[in-house]
Amino acid sequence: MGSMTVVLVLVLAVAALVLFFFVFSALSLWIQALISDAHVGLLNIIFMRFRKVPPKLIVEAKIMASKAGLEIHSDLLESHYLARGNVLRVVQALIAADKANIALDFKRAAAIDLAGRHVLEAVQMSVNPKVVDTPGSPA
Repeated sequence: MGSMTVVLVLVLAVAALVLFFFVFSALSLWIQALISDAHVGLLNIIFMRFRKVPPKLIVEAKIMASKAGLEIHSDLLESHYLARGNVLRVVQALIAADKANIALDFKRAAAIDLAGRHVLEAVQMSVNPKVVDTPGSPA
């Protein structure tokens, strides 16, 4: 009976350490989001790890959008990441489009990104179009 108690205590200690790791690492990100006024729940940050989504990336993108005055739900950012999209590039494109008064919503920006197009570059091109000289064109 004594060895069974020792095994149980060891299992509980390991489980407590794993739980502490998840909560402690998520706690700093949660505080960072809270201070930055980008609302991401603590449990949401913890469960991102189980969904194989990097919480730091999502929180940073959410903070970037929040500081630019955009409200993007973290579930949208997570789903775009899971679809193999470039979350930061989409958020940067949305910020650039907002500052240039170009109507672009998250759904459309994410679709452009997932189609393989550099969405931030597309927004920048609509603000500052490039002129491409071709050989044989009149000068």
